[in-house]
Amino acid sequence: MTDLPTPPIAPQRPHSFTAHGHTIDDGFAWLKDPGYPNVTDKDVLAYLDAENAYHDAVMAPLKPLADTLFAEMRARIKEDESTVPQKDGDWLYWTDHEEGGEYRRWWRKPVAGGEPHLFLDEPALAAGKEYFRLGALSISPDARLMAYAIDDNGSERFVARVQDLTTGEHLPDVIEGTLGELIWTADSSAFLYTPANDQWRTDRVMLHRLGEAEDTMLFHEADEGFRVGVGETQSRRFIVIATGDHVTSEVYLLPATDPTAPLLLVAPRQVGREYDVDEHDGMLFIHTNDTYPNFRLVTATLEAPAEWTERIAPSRDFYMTRVECFAGFFVVEGREDGLDVIEIHRYDGSAPTRIPFPEASYVAGVGDNPEYDVQVLRLGYESMVTPGTVYDYDVASGSLTTLKVQEIPSGYDPAKYATERVKITARDGTQVPCSIVYPAGFPRDGSGKLYLYAYGAYGYAVPPGFSTSRMSFLDRGVAFAIAHIRGGDDLGQQWYLDGKLEKRANTFNDFVDVAKGLIELGFTAPGNIAIAGRSAGGELMGAVANSDPDLWGVVVADVPFVDVLNTMLDASLPLTPGEWPEWGNPIEDKAAFELIRSYSPYDNIRPQAYPPMWIGGGLNDPRVTYWEPAKFAAKLRATKTDENVLVLKTNMGAGHGGKSGRWESLREAAEENAFVLWQLGAEKTA
Repeated sequence: MTDLPTPPIAPQRPHSFTAHGHTIDDGFAWLKDPGYPNVTDKDVLAYLDAENAYHDAVMAPLKPLADTLFAEMRARIKEDESTVPQKDGDWLYWTDHEEGGEYRRWWRKPVAGGEPHLFLDEPALAAGKEYFRLGALSISPDARLMAYAIDDNGSERFVARVQDLTTGEHLPDVIEGTLGELIWTADSSAFLYTPANDQWRTDRVMLHRLGEAEDTMLFHEADEGFRVGVGETQSRRFIVIATGDHVTSEVYLLPATDPTAPLLLVAPRQVGREYDVDEHDGMLFIHTNDTYPNFRLVTATLEAPAEWTERIAPSRDFYMTRVECFAGFFVVEGREDGLDVIEIHRYDGSAPTRIPFPEASYVAGVGDNPEYDVQVLRLGYESMVTPGTVYDYDVASGSLTTLKVQEIPSGYDPAKYATERVKITARDGTQVPCSIVYPAGFPRDGSGKLYLYAYGAYGYAVPPGFSTSRMSFLDRGVAFAIAHIRGGDDLGQQWYLDGKLEKRANTFNDFVDVAKGLIELGFTAPGNIAIAGRSAGGELMGAVANSDPDLWGVVVADVPFVDVLNTMLDASLPLTPGEWPEWGNPIEDKAAFELIRSYSPYDNIRPQAYPPMWIGGGLNDPRVTYWEPAKFAAKLRATKTDENVLVLKTNMGAGHGGKSGRWESLREAAEENAFVLWQLGAEKTA
C-alpha cells in the first residue's frame, strides 16, 4: 500500500514560557482548548477531525484484514459468557452476556432456591449511548437496595442512583459527579461516596442518607496531591476512609453501624510510608512498607491503633502485596521472583500453607470472596498458554476444585504454542525478566517477528496472562513478549522505586535492553519488532522511539502520556499535584525540571527517521488529556525526516479506556492490530 493520502499538518503558533532559566517554545500549545474539559475550539476540533479522516483513509485498505481479525477474535469469545455464581448472604450473584450482547447483565437468586432475578441490565442502560461504563455497584446489607454509578461519555464523572430490588423502582436519590466506591452503612439507610471536584480530584467523603437532599461531609483532605477513597473491612464491621498519594497513605475507620461517629485515625501520615488495614475480632492487621520496601504485616488494637507489633517480617525475596482477613484465617498474597504467591495463615501462628501452581510463568490471585466466615476461597489462575481458570480452594483440606475454564468456542490447542520466561541483562547489570509466548516451531535464527509490550510505571506489574486476541498474532507467526521492566513492581517494591523520579531512565533503558537481548537470543532482528504501551506505557513508547528508532518496525502509543513536562508544570490539571511523587515537581525543583525535560517524549522529538506509528487519544480522557497525543503527532509530522506512515485516532466520544462494549472495543483492537501486522508484513496466517 504505497499511495497514501496526504496527512494533515497542524500550523504552529508562537508560544513560549520560561522556567528555571530556560525558555521553551511550544508551537502546538494551541491544541489545548482553554475551555477544557469542554472542548469547543473550532480550530482544535477541525484538526482532530482531519487527523481522524486521515486515519480512516489510511486504514480503509486494511479493512478486510481488520474484519478478519475481528472475526477471529470474536470467535474465541463465548458470546453468552457467564461468571461462576458466588454466595453473599442469602443470595447467589453472577453476571452474563446475552448472545451478541455488548454489556453484562447482573443476576441473583436465593440460596434457598427460586428463580433468577435480573437486577441490573447494562444493555438497557447503555441503549442509544455511544459510550457506557458501569462504575461502582453495591448491594445494601439487607439485600433490598442497590446503589450504582454510570458514566456515559468517558469523562469518569459518574452519576449514582439507587434502585429498590424488590420493586424494581428507582428511588429519587441521584448524585452527580461521583468517582469511586459506594459503601453502605450497616442499617442500609445511607451510603458513603467520594465526589470528584472541579479538578477531577476526590478530596471529600460524603454521607448520603436516603431521601435527604443535603449530604453530610465526613472527611475533607486539604492536600491537593492526595486522593480519598472509601471501602470496608472484610468483616464489614468498619468503613475504611483512605487518603494518600503515590508514596504516602493515611487510614481512618468508622463503625459501619454509626457513620457519624468520630473518625478513628489508624496512624498519622508520614511521607514515604504506605499502609492499608483490615480487621479481625477487634485486632487491626496493617500491611505496610514502613521499615522495608517489600512490606511487612503488623497488628494493633483498636484502642492503640498506631502502636504496631510485627506479625510477619519483611523479606528481600518475598514481596507482600495484600493481606485479607477472614473469620478463621487470613490470606497473604505476594510475589517471589516475580511469580504470584498465595499463602493461608492461621491466627494461632502455625506455619502457613502456600498454594502450589505448576507453570514456570503464570498469574494467580484471590478472586471474589464477599463473605467473612468461609472455609472455601475463590481463586483465579491463568498463564500465557493456559486459559483463565476459576477454582474453589478448600482451606481445611488444601484441595482445588475447578469450577470453570475459559471456553474458546473456535477451539484452542495449547500444543500449538509455547511459553518461557527469560532474564536479560540490562546495561547496568540488572537482570530483567521477560515473559514470551510464541507459536510452536518459532525460529530462533533472528528471522522472526516480535510484538513487545510493557508499562513500567506506578508500581504496576503487567501480568503474564492469557489473551484470546493475542492468538491472531501467534497464528501469523508473530511472538509476543512482556518486558517486566523497572518502574513496575514485578520483582518487588524496590523494582518500582528503581524506575521512578531520578531513576526514571532505567525504565526506558530496560525496555531497549530487553529488545536487544531478545535479538541476541535469536527471537527477532532490528526492524522486526512491534512495540506497544498505553498511558504511562505510551510515555515509554515515545521515549524509546526517540532514543532507538531503528530498533522498531512499528510503534503503538495509545492514550500516551507524552507531554510530561508541560503537564507536570500545570498544577491546575486533574492529576498533576498527585503525580509529583511519581515524576517530580518541576515547578519547585530545578533538578526535576531538567530531568523531565531530558526524557519527556514531546520535548525530545528531533529531526530523524521514525518508525511507523499509531497514536490514540480520547477527547474526554481526564487521565491523559487529548492534547498530549495530538501535540505529539503534530510535532512528529513537523519534525521527522522519513515518510513512514503516522496516524492519530482520537475517540471523540470516549475517554482513557477507548470505546466501551466488548465488541466495539474488540473492533478497535482489531483495527490497531491490522496496522501492526501490515507494518510487520505478517498479515497472513502461517
